[in-house]
Amino acid sequence: MSAARVPVDLHDRTAFVTGGTGGMGRVITTELARAGAHVVTTSRDHDRGQMLQRQVAREIGADRVEVLTGDLTSRADLHRLAAEFTARHDRLHLLVNNAGAHYRERLLTADGVEAHLAVNHLAGFTLTYLLERHLLAAGNARVVNVVSATMSDARPVPLFGRPQPVPLDLSRVTDVRDLNPADGYVPFAAYARAKLLATICGYEFAERWHDVGITVNAVHPGIVSTGIIDDLVPAILAPFRSLIHQRLLTPEQGAEAALRLATAPDLAGITGRYYVRDRETRSPDVSYDAATRAAAWKLSLIWANAVV
Repeated sequence: MSAARVPVDLHDRTAFVTGGTGGMGRVITTELARAGAHVVTTSRDHDRGQMLQRQVAREIGADRVEVLTGDLTSRADLHRLAAEFTARHDRLHLLVNNAGAHYRERLLTADGVEAHLAVNHLAGFTLTYLLERHLLAAGNARVVNVVSATMSDARPVPLFGRPQPVPLDLSRVTDVRDLNPADGYVPFAAYARAKLLATICGYEFAERWHDVGITVNAVHPGIVSTGIIDDLVPAILAPFRSLIHQRLLTPEQGAEAALRLATAPDLAGITGRYYVRDRETRSPDVSYDAATRAAAWKLSLIWANAVV
């Protein structure tokens, strides 16, 4: 994991990483803890979370990982996770909204929200919103949203032709449960749209927190060899899945980009940006549209604020 090592001392810092038991999440959690941070992470499965906690402790020689068990697709669990964190910690220096998922079929959560939207956008948005007080208390906090370049080109196999940014029209949407509807549903586009919304609302958080010491940035870590790739690979290419994984970035290499945004001293104060690995890049044009940003923020905030 040397390529993903954090070059700064994070002792006396508290970090929150979603999806810590996954490929990149495991690396991010480990390296932040190795650098001295107390890392709170989430796991849907209690046993997997405890296993992660033990593995990191053995690897770094210190017990610096705390695992909260919960379902990130559940609004009630998100509120509970935030409440558990606030009951144990008085500040949050670093929030990495790393959790992500791709589904081959259209699924609805218990709250009636399309699953891509729930995991890839609303989970991070809700936790960021609910933990605002603790981010403010840290003085100079950073939020990193792990997104995807698929929002700029939603073609499953982008070999020929021009990039096709995922469409997003919120002009007639009044409820997040109406997003990614069954009519015309394409899983890859649903995934890309959720990542786009996470980027858009990250810009809005950055704007609102511009003068209070909290930075918010988004990063596409590259195409990383994780379980998501297995779902994204078209059936016709399934026989070549192993070869495809060999040509992708390792979780350690992918984690480098998120860790850089989270810890690099030269990025202190930088906010409201989108990076493809370590290169600042322009996100799709719609992400800079004022009306779309306002609508995305309102829809997400109403959902996150609902009584649970």
